[in-house]
Amino acid sequence: MLAPFLIMLREGLEAALIVGIIAGYLRQTGRGHWLPAVWIGIFLAVALSLFTGAAIQLLATGFPQKAQELFEALIGLLAVAVLVGMVFWMRRVARSIRTELHASVDAALAGRDGAAWALIFMVFLATAREGLESVFFLLAIFQQSPSAAAPLGALLGLLAAVAAGWAIYAGALRLDLRRFFRWTGVFILFVAAGLLAGSLRALHEAGLWNSLQQVVFDLGRVLPESSPFGTVLSGLLGYREAPTLGEVIVYIVFLAITVPLFLRPQPAARLGRVTDV
Repeated sequence: MLAPFLIMLREGLEAALIVGIIAGYLRQTGRGHWLPAVWIGIFLAVALSLFTGAAIQLLATGFPQKAQELFEALIGLLAVAVLVGMVFWMRRVARSIRTELHASVDAALAGRDGAAWALIFMVFLATAREGLESVFFLLAIFQQSPSAAAPLGALLGLLAAVAAGWAIYAGALRLDLRRFFRWTGVFILFVAAGLLAGSLRALHEAGLWNSLQQVVFDLGRVLPESSPFGTVLSGLLGYREAPTLGEVIVYIVFLAITVPLFLRPQPAARLGRVTDV
């Protein structure tokens, strides 16, 4: 439950910040009458995300068992790519996101003809990215953690993100967003490592990966996955009581590469404060 909550909190807060920057800039520049176009763009992005998630889930239900395992593995791999791209994208653009969005708004409204559609399309692209990222992550996490706690955690995270985004926009809440995105980024990389290991396991169950299947250790008697703490670790970090050698290697190598890259200091020319967002 905690992993979907934190990731949807982060995803929702990213989307809320983007919308808040655009809406705030329109008000500050005396163009508040364009705000309905912003809401239309958001509505279309949400609709696309929901339709995509429902279509993928409906498509998967007709697969035979091995095909479902392959589908789970592919969705998990895609979710890993999306999560990694998400944290590194925010790390890269944190300094300039406000300036870039302001320039995009000015460009969209520069011409009289089609200005509304240009603004709608700009907002749609900016928010659909976050929505589709959320869809692929939730599909992967729901398949590997099918309990009702995962959807509940995701919903609570989204509601918290909306409330926090509105409070930031209204000036009632001040967060050190630079630190928030930094440490949630590290957490997301651990979640992605668990999804990657789970995808390897799904490939084995689909009959496509049969190497490195030796069990490294078995903590079934000490910390079973079915125990309360084991369930939490499984949902958060992809914990398995008896992981195979391939799963352990994938998990460790992934973190050994991504975490140092994410935490390394940025060049001086790119340093900036996300709190400016």
